[in-house]
Amino acid sequence: MANTRSASKRARQTVKRSLRNRSVLTRLRTMEKPVRSEQTPSPEQIRAVISAIDKAAKRGIIHRNAATRRKARLNKALVAAK
Repeated sequence: MANTRSASKRARQTVKRSLRNRSVLTRLRTMEKPVRSEQTPSPEQIRAVISAIDKAAKRGIIHRNAATRRKARLNKALVAAK
C-alpha cells in the first residue's frame, strides 16, 4: 500500500497505463501473426503492421530498436512478396 497521496496516485496511473499499453501490444501481435504465417502476405497488410509498430514506438510502448528490428523483418517479407 502506498504511504503518500502522490504515491497512491502514481499507482493508479500505472495501472491505467499498463492496461492501455497491453492492449496496444496485443493488437500488434494480432496484426503480425497472419502476416508472418502466410506465404505471400499482401503489401497493404505489411504496411499496416509497420505503421502500427511506428505508432507504438513513438509512444514508447515498445523500444525503438525492437520496432526497427520488427520493421526490418517485415520489409524483408514485403520485398519477397513483390
